[in-house]
Amino acid sequence: MGLENRLANVIRVLAMDAVQTANSGHPGMPMGMADIAEVLWREFVKHSPESPRWPDRDRFVLSNGHGSMLLYAVLHLTGYPLSVEDLKQFRQLGSHTAGHPEVDPQRGIETTTGPLGQGLANAVGMAMAERLLAERFNQPGLDIVDHHTYVFLGDGCLMEGISHEAASLAGTWRLGKLIALYDDNGISIDGEVEGWFTDDTPKRFEAYGWQVIKNVDGHDREALKKAIRKARNDPRPSLICCKTIIGLGAPNKQGKESCHGAPLGAAEVASVRQALGWSEPAFVIPEDVRVAWDAKAKGRRVERKWQKLFKEYRKVYPELAREFERRMAGELVDGFEQWAAELTQQMAAKPEAMATRVASQHALNHLVTELPELLGGSADLTGSNNTAAKTSQWVKPGSYAGNYLSYGVREFGMTAIMNGLSLHGGFRPYGGTFLVFSDYARNAIRMAALMGQPVINVLTHDSIGLGEDGPTHQPIEQVASLRLIPNHELWRPCDASETWVAWVAALKRRSGPTSLILSRQNLPAQHRSRETLGLIERGGYTLAVESGALAAIILATGSEVAIAMEAQRQLAAMGHAIRVVSLPCVERFMAQPDSYREQVLPAGVTVLGVEAGVRDSLALLTGSPERVLGMQSFGASAPAPQLYQHFGITAEHLVQLTLKHIG
Repeated sequence: MGLENRLANVIRVLAMDAVQTANSGHPGMPMGMADIAEVLWREFVKHSPESPRWPDRDRFVLSNGHGSMLLYAVLHLTGYPLSVEDLKQFRQLGSHTAGHPEVDPQRGIETTTGPLGQGLANAVGMAMAERLLAERFNQPGLDIVDHHTYVFLGDGCLMEGISHEAASLAGTWRLGKLIALYDDNGISIDGEVEGWFTDDTPKRFEAYGWQVIKNVDGHDREALKKAIRKARNDPRPSLICCKTIIGLGAPNKQGKESCHGAPLGAAEVASVRQALGWSEPAFVIPEDVRVAWDAKAKGRRVERKWQKLFKEYRKVYPELAREFERRMAGELVDGFEQWAAELTQQMAAKPEAMATRVASQHALNHLVTELPELLGGSADLTGSNNTAAKTSQWVKPGSYAGNYLSYGVREFGMTAIMNGLSLHGGFRPYGGTFLVFSDYARNAIRMAALMGQPVINVLTHDSIGLGEDGPTHQPIEQVASLRLIPNHELWRPCDASETWVAWVAALKRRSGPTSLILSRQNLPAQHRSRETLGLIERGGYTLAVESGALAAIILATGSEVAIAMEAQRQLAAMGHAIRVVSLPCVERFMAQPDSYREQVLPAGVTVLGVEAGVRDSLALLTGSPERVLGMQSFGASAPAPQLYQHFGITAEHLVQLTLKHIG
């Protein structure tokens, strides 16, 4: 058997052996797409295994992430720090070869995939990042940003609705350096897809504005090379439809669902070796195959060529070079914290009642000017989310000089694309929608948290306070639900000062996403001392100090802080000393030292809460849902003040609740 066939077959054998060893996994896709991977990675992908974070590398995304062993095999073979022992530990605790790829740029894994379709959306974000950075930084004869984004995807990715959202935007945005290779094998877990997936996929993508290359034999090297070259030469994003046989090489299981998501079994593994003429034992790679796959030397040459180019760029454009390096490193501008602290004081000196969505826009007016890496957007709600700053420039098809994207009514696609923008580097993306529609985007928010990506979700119309649009648009359980996501911070500010601090905290945070929960209705400004202003960033702090022996503490967030303050005044008039604690970020507060939390919430004191949502979140701090004034049903359609009265979220009801519990 010729070397070229063995270069693809080594992927098949490594995949089936790793799955067999783990007794778990998906051998069918890696075996079916092995020829495509071999051609793409050995002939086209620009990368350097010894410098995996090199900024101008091509990005590769495995959207059909269940076939993770294909990626691990390729990364091992090309020379990334992913060893044979790592392959042997496939799907085992603590290994670098998880069941689905988990982002690890040092080992060549650009994003976490598995929830089907999101990898495609990530790839759209990466391709958009490349296009915007090229527009900002490239100069005549000095194209320091010039790379492709490749994505493998399968039938499952295309069945998921997010594929429509992301692919539609990619076509509209004319992302010509995005190339998707579709594993058209006609099989999913339930069997032959003709019973549930009969879309005309080529026509669908043509309608999006993509170049579609149809009926490519996914096992023909020359046909694949011709198709990829054609894709690289077209100004549109390209979909290459590759006809493949799932599990190719397994004589008794290829082309069947039985090889999709289960080990082949010892007998079939032996049959594969015989059919492929592969005599080596498990995880042993012949020397000629290893040498032919090794991309380290080629990668060094390609990267050194770029480094030489960038050295010349730095000489001619030193300020642009510094900005590019800073942005790709994810660092804020020098002096950001001092600048932000000074603005905090200035804003607090001008107390004004306003909706926190408006306060957020005021914050953006400052931030967008200061931080060129901020890339905003909204799911067709810019005027309601207040996500465009005065200096925001909208990106239009064919015009990429802006810093603001209109995602259309595509909340899930927007959020997953923002993850791709963040993963690529060079941007701090933020995007807006109504809080209630975070349900559409929730899995992408979860993925941002899982990957530790510092994207910012601007979620407005935070409660029944949005009023007449009614229960379909009034979030009740969404705040509590989002607080459950690990490594995710949710800020629900009560006024302009807390909103500004929330933005600053989100931008300083580099280890995970932040959601800003903002009101539609005006909220009064709260008065704070200079010292108290400095405590907001801790997530919870004493806003109003009791006068006398402390009888109870009222916790409040966002819109309901003003209600808590009024209840305190009424209770004080009755002779009860009540402390009000503003809790804009529960996660940040709970991460504070025990000593600080004890200072704010001393043990043995009755704690009550008020929040216009389900009572679960604050009940963790009050000790019981019965001590929280909140919602116990969906909302209703009426003006906001009537709704607060109707559902009993008022200062008077909070006074009654407090009196009940302090006896």
